[in-house]
Amino acid sequence: MRALLLILGILALALQGPLWLSEGGYRKTRDLRDAVSEQLQENEQLRLRNAALEAEVKNLKQGHDAAEERARTDLGMIGKRETFFQVVPSSASD
Repeated sequence: MRALLLILGILALALQGPLWLSEGGYRKTRDLRDAVSEQLQENEQLRLRNAALEAEVKNLKQGHDAAEERARTDLGMIGKRETFFQVVPSSASD
């Protein structure tokens, strides 16, 4: 009976060895879990960024103020009742 238990114990250890020590065993599983966790965090950040962009697009489609502000800052838009003055600094050699 003792010999049978000893053989079963050795067999159990022999079967556990590849699980813990091999390249595709426990370490690989742990690394994959870490990669999945990192990907989930990145996905959440991207989801928040997409929500902000979606809100901005919705605001640009519905609100004229946001579109006008964007046109002023990005495209240099000037209103109909506004006058544009360009100030050119004098050169130091004059």
